[in-house]
Parts: sequence; structure tokens; C-alpha cells
Amino acid sequence: MTKKTLNQNTKYTEELIDIIEPDFNFSNKPLNRFKTEEIDNENNYQNKIEKLSKLKKKINSIENCNLKDNSKNLILGDGNIKSPIMIIGETPGEAEDNCGFSFQGEVGPLLTKMLLAIDLDINKIYKTYSINFRTPEDRKPTTKEIKRYSPFLKDHVSIIDPKIIILMGSTAMESIINSNNKISVERGKWKEIILKNKTYPLMITYSPSYLLRYPENKKYSWEDLKKIKKKIQELNINI
Repeated sequence: MTKKTLNQNTKYTEELIDIIEPDFNFSNKPLNRFKTEEIDNENNYQNKIEKLSKLKKKINSIENCNLKDNSKNLILGDGNIKSPIMIIGETPGEAEDNCGFSFQGEVGPLLTKMLLAIDLDINKIYKTYSINFRTPEDRKPTTKEIKRYSPFLKDHVSIIDPKIIILMGSTAMESIINSNNKISVERGKWKEIILKNKTYPLMITYSPSYLLRYPENKKYSWEDLKKIKKKIQELNINI
């Protein structure tokens, strides 16, 4: 008769499992990792919605602001909040202030065409402004106004957490990188900004409203757009 050898390792493993979790169950079924990713994505989406809602309330609670007092709507942003591309314009105009959405009127179709030129659907991009209220008579915001709203904008960027930021116009440039240089000097160059210990690549280019007034500069915007398309490909971004 052969004596059966006891596997001590197996015995110890079973005892350890009983101590840690008495109801521990083994299963031969594979883990549904796709389901886990879906849950994580949904949680992240809901978290962004909550943070954006809090940000909007925070901006709306500003006191003694001439811009807020003379505007009909607070334009926080619209589009796909999960988008890896975030466009930051200058300020809402009359059309945007009336309806509550970004890039309306003549600038809407132009921005749509600009994005389509590099295979981007405007509906899949997230869009916002440097300042969330219309300026009186659509004047350029003062440096004081830009500085007042800049912290809100930077929080906004951190919430959306894009892979690429497109700054359209000098106000957007000043709000994010604190530069007073001419946009003709700064545009077309990849720069970086660090927010909450995270680095974001950004491209400065002309705003659609500026291009409507000075269409001769569209050729420069096209050069900027081609660089953005190249960066999207380099980062293997799917939109």
C-alpha cells in the first residue's frame, strides 16, 4: 500500500483563504474587463458633469462684475466633455449670449469648416471661452478681467482633461499662458502648460471671428491646423 503524500502548500493556501475570506469562490469564467472599463468611463463622465456644474455655480456667484451684470447668459461650454480636444475661444458674442451656446452666428460655420479640414467633427470637440460672459459691445476684455476669469478657465481645463488644447485668439492666449505678445508671434508653435501636476500641449491660432475680419490670415490658420492634425496622429488620438 502506497502512502499518499500531503501537499502542505495546498493546505496552507486553503487555510489562508479561509482566514481572509471564508466565502471566497473560485471561478473558471474570465473577468469581463470591458465591463469594468465601461463602469470606470461612466463614473468619470458623471464626475465631470458634477464638477462642471459646481464650476458654473462658482462662476455665477461672482459679485461686482460688469460682464456678468450686462450679459443674458453664462456660456460655460458645450460639446463632448469626453473629447481629447478642447478649444478655447475669446469671449461670447451677441449670438452666443442670446442663445446660450458657443460659436454661433457667422463664426460657427467657419469653425466647422476649419475642423473638417483636418477631419474633426465639431460636435465631437469640447468648446469653451476664456471669459464666460459677453463683453459690452464685444470689446476686447481688459487684462484685469482676463486675470479674474483665468483661474476658472484653468479649473475648466483640468476637469475636461484634454490631450490637446487649441487656443483661438489673443484673449485665450493671455488667459492660459499669461502672454501679452502679439498672436502673430506666438501662433503656430507647440507650447505646454502644467495644471495640477499635469502637462497639456497647446497650440495658439487665430480665432474664427478674427479670420472673418481679416480673411488674408486664413493661410496661417491652415498651417496651424495641419500641425494640430499631425500632433493628433503622433499621439494616436481617436475622436
